Amino acid sequence: MSFNTIYLTLMSVRMAPRLPLIFLLMIHGVSSAEWGVIYSPSHICALKNSSVIMSCTYTYPTGYQIKKVFWTKNPVKGEENPDLFEDPEYSQRLQYLEDKQQNCTIRLSHVTQKDEHMYCFKFITDKPDGLWLGYPGVTLTVTDLQVEAPERVTEGHNVSLTCKSSCTLTDRATFIWYRNSQPLTERRDRNNQLLLQSVRREDAGRYSCALHEHSYISPAAHLSVTYPPRSVSVSISPSVIVEGDSVTLSCSSDSNPPALNFSWFKGGMFVGSGRIYSISKISSDHSGEYKCRSINEHGQKDSAAVTLNVMYPPRSVSVSISPSVIVEGDSVTLNCSSDSNPPALNFSWFKGGMFVGSGRIYRISKISSDHSEEYKCRSINEHGQKDSAAVTLNVMYPPRNVSVSINGSGEIVEGHSVTMICSSDSNPPALNFSWFKGGTFVGSGRIYSISNISSDHSGEYKCRSINKHGEKYSDAVALNVMYPPKNISVSINGSGVIVEGDSVTLICSSDSNPPALNFSWFKENQSSAVGSGQSFSALQSGRFYCEAHNQHGSQRSDAVTVTVHPGADRNVIVITATSGGLFIIIIIIIIIILFIMRKRSVKTDLTMKQNDLYADVSQRVSVHDESLSEPDPVNDALYASVKPSRFRGETPESRDTEEIQYATVQYHRKKERNRPEEDDCQYDDIRVHHPDAAERQSDVQIVEDAMVIYSSVK
Repeated sequence: MSFNTIYLTLMSVRMAPRLPLIFLLMIHGVSSAEWGVIYSPSHICALKNSSVIMSCTYTYPTGYQIKKVFWTKNPVKGEENPDLFEDPEYSQRLQYLEDKQQNCTIRLSHVTQKDEHMYCFKFITDKPDGLWLGYPGVTLTVTDLQVEAPERVTEGHNVSLTCKSSCTLTDRATFIWYRNSQPLTERRDRNNQLLLQSVRREDAGRYSCALHEHSYISPAAHLSVTYPPRSVSVSISPSVIVEGDSVTLSCSSDSNPPALNFSWFKGGMFVGSGRIYSISKISSDHSGEYKCRSINEHGQKDSAAVTLNVMYPPRSVSVSISPSVIVEGDSVTLNCSSDSNPPALNFSWFKGGMFVGSGRIYRISKISSDHSEEYKCRSINEHGQKDSAAVTLNVMYPPRNVSVSINGSGEIVEGHSVTMICSSDSNPPALNFSWFKGGTFVGSGRIYSISNISSDHSGEYKCRSINKHGEKYSDAVALNVMYPPKNISVSINGSGVIVEGDSVTLICSSDSNPPALNFSWFKENQSSAVGSGQSFSALQSGRFYCEAHNQHGSQRSDAVTVTVHPGADRNVIVITATSGGLFIIIIIIIIIILFIMRKRSVKTDLTMKQNDLYADVSQRVSVHDESLSEPDPVNDALYASVKPSRFRGETPESRDTEEIQYATVQYHRKKERNRPEEDDCQYDDIRVHHPDAAERQSDVQIVEDAMVIYSSVK
C-alpha cells in the first residue's frame, strides 16, 4: 500500500470486523469524523534567514486523552517519525505559539534552503487506536533575493531594477532599496521594482534590495552609467624643454567607458595617436601648438592647445682616445666633442665620478694601470649640460702581485690532495703559468695539484706568471707536510749486556712531522707499557720496543735485547777486598795457576761424568789472546764460583752456604808496546762434586772451603 496521503488508523478490539486504514487528502487539513489536523497555509514561501509561522489546529473524539504531540518532516510509511523538537538542527529554532491543546501552531526561525521539506503534525492518545498524523503537511520553500538590472545605462536614459525571488513570498512584502550599502531616500519602490529616470553619472553604483523588517539583504548588482569624454586636458613633461631631452605629452579625459582612442594634432595636422605622445631627443623642429582628441563610443572632445617651446643644451657629447692601444708608460690624449647651441665653452673631466681636469683635451703622460678607469666629459652651456658616455682606459701591463694560495685550511697531512693556485694582476690576464720547487720546474697551469702528497713534496714552491708584456715570479711558499712517525728505531747507550743491579739506557728515535712528543715502552709478551719518554732505563733482561706518537698516528720499533747477568753485592766486595788484603791476592794467584793447569782435565771429567766437576766459563772476547803468564798492561777480570758437592752427613743449609772473596791483582809490563788499555773479563763458574772420600780429599786440597772468588787482574 502506497504512502502518499495522510493516514488514519482506528483500531478497536471491541469491533467485530477489522476496519481498513482510511486515507484522506485535503488541501488545508485532514480529518475523519472527529479526527483531524488543519494547516493554514499548506504552502509557505519564506525569505532566507527569516522566521516562518506554521498555523495548525487538530481535533479528536471525546473520551480520548492526548499523550504526546509533535512535528515531524517528510514522513515515510513503515518508519518511525522523529520529533523535530528532539532534532539538534531544529530544537533551538522551533517554538510552539499556543498551549498545544488543539492548537499546534509553531514558529521556525532562521530558515535556509536546507529547511525546504514537508512538515507534518502528529498526536498520540491514551488508546491504542488513537494515533493521528496530518498528511500532507506544510510545504516550506526558502528563497533569497536577486537584483535584476542592466549592466550599463547611458547618461540621460531611464532604467528599471527588479528585486526577484524564486517563489511568491507568503507574507506581504515591502521592499527596501540600497545603493552602495546606503538606503535610498529620494526614490521609493513600486512593488518590487525601482525606476531611475534620466540617469546621471551619480546614479552609477552597487544596488541591493531587502524586505522591510528583515535582516537579509540581496547580493549587490552593479549599474554602470556611460557618457562621452569631457574635461579633456594635456600635460607636458618636463615643464622646461631642452633639445635632446625626451618629452612626453599625456592626454586625460573623464568618460565612461574610458576613452581608448586618442589623436594628436600639431597646428591642425595629425601627428600621432595614443594617450601618450612621446618625442625622444626633441629638436627645435618640434616647436608648435598641440591638441589631443579623446573618443569613446558615445562621443569625442578636443583639449585646449598647448605650446612646445624647445631649447637645447649640448648634445651628442663624445670622447675619443689616442692611441687606441695603451701600454703602461705611454702618453695618452682624450678629446671631448659636443653639439650645442650656443657652443659649449666649459668642459670638465671625471674619472669614476671624481673630477680630474678641465678643458676640451685631457692628457696623461707616462700612463700606468692606476689610470685605468671609466672617464666622462661634461659639456656645459647656458641652457644646461650633458655628460658623454663613459669610455674606459684599458692600460696593458705585465704580471705583478703574483701570489700562491694553498687550497684548503689547516694542516697538510701525508696522503691528502693539495691544490696550489697562482694569482696575478696583469692586463691582459696571464694565460701562461709555470711552477718551480726549489728552482726546479715541476709543472704548468694556473693550478698545480698534488694527489696523495708525501713528505717528499715538502719544500718551497714558486709560480711564474707570463703575459705578452712580461713575467714575474711569486714569493716562495713552503709546503709543510705532516705525517705520522716512521723509521722508528731503538739505540742502546752502551752494551745490551749488563750485570744485575745496573741499568742500560734505551733511546727511541723517529721521523715525524710534527716531531713525536709521546713515547711508550713495551716489553715483549706484556700488554701494558713499562715506561714512557724518549729514553728508558732497563733493569731486567728481555726484548724491548718503543712506540712513537704524534697527532697523525703512531708506529712501533723493532725489539732490542737486554741481557742481565747475576752479579755480587758491591758493599760485600768492598769489605772483603779491604779485609782480605794481600792474603787474598796470593790465594787468587794460586787458584788461577791451578785453574789453568786443571782446566782441561776438569772439562773432560765434567763432560763424561755428570756428577764430576762442572765448569762453565764465559769469557768476554778481548783484542788479544795471551797466556796469563805473560800479562799485558790490560785489566783481566776473573770471576770464579766454586760450589763443592755436598759431603756425606752435610746439611742442606751448610751446602748452600757460600763465601765470596774479591781481590784485585795488577800486573806491570815493560813499556815495549804503546797500546791502549783493554779489559779482558773471564767468567768461571766451577762446581765440584765429590762422589767418594778419596776424590773429595783431592778436591779439597785445591779449595779447602767452598767459596766464590772474583778477581780483577790489571
